Amino acid sequence: MASGSVAGQRWTAVGILLVLGIFSLPVTAYFLDAEGDENWIIPIDVLFMVVFGAVVGSMLPGIAGARATQQRGALIGAAVGIGTLILGIATFFLLLSGFDGA
Repeated sequence: MASGSVAGQRWTAVGILLVLGIFSLPVTAYFLDAEGDENWIIPIDVLFMVVFGAVVGSMLPGIAGARATQQRGALIGAAVGIGTLILGIATFFLLLSGFDGA
């Protein structure tokens, strides 16, 4: 893989996972809005981001480096998915409560 291709795959994968990390919590909360389901929002969201991160990482293995296999790309993609989920949750709560707090 050429180094430009690796950088392009890396930025594309991180961008996709960042957008998903930001929007996955509100979407998951929307679908799990029934009585008694509120305790499942975060675990389902984590599971979704691990799976989707692994899929994106296996499709764009350049996220893990120039000589990465699809399996290594999937593993790194899952880890980046969790990282972007944490960033997305922090962004979501910052937007809800503002910088002054709730």
